[in-house]
Amino acid sequence: MPLPTDKTNEEHCALCSSQQGITFHHLIPRKCHTNKWFKKNFDKDDMRTRGIDVCRPCHSFIHKKFSEKELARELNTLEKLLAHDTIATYVNWAKRQKRAKS
Repeated sequence: MPLPTDKTNEEHCALCSSQQGITFHHLIPRKCHTNKWFKKNFDKDDMRTRGIDVCRPCHSFIHKKFSEKELARELNTLEKLLAHDTIATYVNWAKRQKRAKS
């Protein structure tokens, strides 16, 4: 099964609503898929497909701020990501930047 990659269609970032450079963010990072804890708590298909479309800047920010295990254990849904203070602050900033460029 091929992995999702950069997309060129008219999708929006699930975090900041940008349409630029949309990529697929695995909510349970692939490096965690072989870990016993994750195998016990999530089925293989869920781990492989659970994700959101995000723009490249948001995707990079997420991975700069959190470890793979933090993302997989604590921030494995869109709702949990948006509720996290660090992400919420960044998303508000990113949306303001987008509006300023318009």
